[in-house]
Amino acid sequence: MAPLTDFYHLTMAYGHWRAGRHRVPAAAELFFRRGPFRGAFALGAGLAEGLRCLRAFRFSAADVAYLRSILPSTTEDAFFDYLATLDTSEVTVSAVPEGSVVFARVPFLQVKGPLLVVQLLETTLLCLVNYASLVATNASRFRLLAGPDVKLVEMGLRRAQGPDGALSASKYSYIGGECCPVVPHGIAATPSPMSPSPSLLAGFDYTSNVLAGKLYGIPVRGTIAHSFIMSFTSLEEVQLRVSLPPLAGGEPVDLPALAESWLQRVDTNPLFAHARSGLPNFCAVALALHQLGYQAIGVRLDSGDLAQQSKEVRRVLRACGAHFQVPWFETIPIAVSNDISEQSLEEFSREGSEIDMIGVGTNLVTCPLQPSLGCVYKLVEVNGSPCLKLTEDEEKMTIPGSKTIYRLYDSAGHPFMDLMALEEEPSPSAGQELAVRVLGMLGEARKVVPTTVEPLHRTYFRDGQMCEPLPSLLEVKSHAQASLSLLNPAHRRLHEPQPYPVAVSERLHRLLTELRQASQ
Repeated sequence: MAPLTDFYHLTMAYGHWRAGRHRVPAAAELFFRRGPFRGAFALGAGLAEGLRCLRAFRFSAADVAYLRSILPSTTEDAFFDYLATLDTSEVTVSAVPEGSVVFARVPFLQVKGPLLVVQLLETTLLCLVNYASLVATNASRFRLLAGPDVKLVEMGLRRAQGPDGALSASKYSYIGGECCPVVPHGIAATPSPMSPSPSLLAGFDYTSNVLAGKLYGIPVRGTIAHSFIMSFTSLEEVQLRVSLPPLAGGEPVDLPALAESWLQRVDTNPLFAHARSGLPNFCAVALALHQLGYQAIGVRLDSGDLAQQSKEVRRVLRACGAHFQVPWFETIPIAVSNDISEQSLEEFSREGSEIDMIGVGTNLVTCPLQPSLGCVYKLVEVNGSPCLKLTEDEEKMTIPGSKTIYRLYDSAGHPFMDLMALEEEPSPSAGQELAVRVLGMLGEARKVVPTTVEPLHRTYFRDGQMCEPLPSLLEVKSHAQASLSLLNPAHRRLHEPQPYPVAVSERLHRLLTELRQASQ
């Protein structure tokens, strides 16, 4: 598969090759600088797709011929011969398990290998991780606002940025969580004695995207458009009458005729005197289905004050169920849609509602509150020497050297700090006092004592092959739920969360200081 790369990376690759540095060992890290949507966390996603692209990385003869046509005519032929031999057989990738909570400045993944290949992989990995992580995080925010009991349906296919964007949105909005107690799986051991809350969810339950359902195994749900209703003016236009046999057996029954007979009884009932026109029709059909042993799936509202309408509809359904002695009527699901946003969900919560299912499209898949996660991919070591990007903006300064990342947990089982240390440093231990420097406050030493210490990264790719099985989408979904459940509520809240500290070890801080001073 031809690498997904930018033109300037090709010119850089030629520069490395001409300088004889193309096989120099290098290390790079992929991370984001600020939490998305003004929150404290993101959900890391896109790892599996990235690793599959790495495994298939190579330039075909046709690819090389095209590169000849766009690079300067002075480019040496031997460079194109070299490109034809490139693969990822010397590349190693370690990463946070997909679906994990990740924080600003903490590497989501680390790439090691020959300098030329490491740099050519930048665009591929950024492209596959940036949007995936952004939409997964956006979905988790919708879930946190909706609560654990409301079903969420991703309905963004027609609003997404093209079919590829739509499929990615369906896939990554699903990974957040399920409506079941959390059982930690094999992606990563549960890092604390605290069990994740069984009531906390993080993602969507369904998609309306049929192709996404086929490709990824996501449950598919949907409603019907107004155009279907508008295409009929009367029952006389239904040429093939719908006959439905009773569930318990027997001769098929003319369902429209049975529904019309129920509508006469519904229309004369005082409880429907002020009901909206569609609701009596729904109740008549639902009562006809009940008579035959079936249950109606639900009702959908898509305009007006959805919270208030849901309460009015629930009142009528309860009254209808009581009047006609149909107990399940009071629990008929009520679904809503209509440009649903985070603000919509906050209003539902504030006003109270009877909503059971919410369809979200544009504000989920296009992420209008933040169109990009802003991941970056930076070299941290070349030929065994740590390297540093210097800038007056400390937020944009890179942290040098090949590192090991640890997540530190408190006695309540919540992560309270991520710690970056040089690879050669001994691993910190639970109960051990650690001297650290928090990013943004590097001038001040701080001591912490973690109850539990978890190494964050696992090696997924080595010698051109996966070295660990990739989890299924459902496993990633469960892991995301577990990871979010462990967060301290102060870090998990969506508005003005408590900043999550990311720190470096004293030894790494000394290296950082030395490199800064040497560059002055």
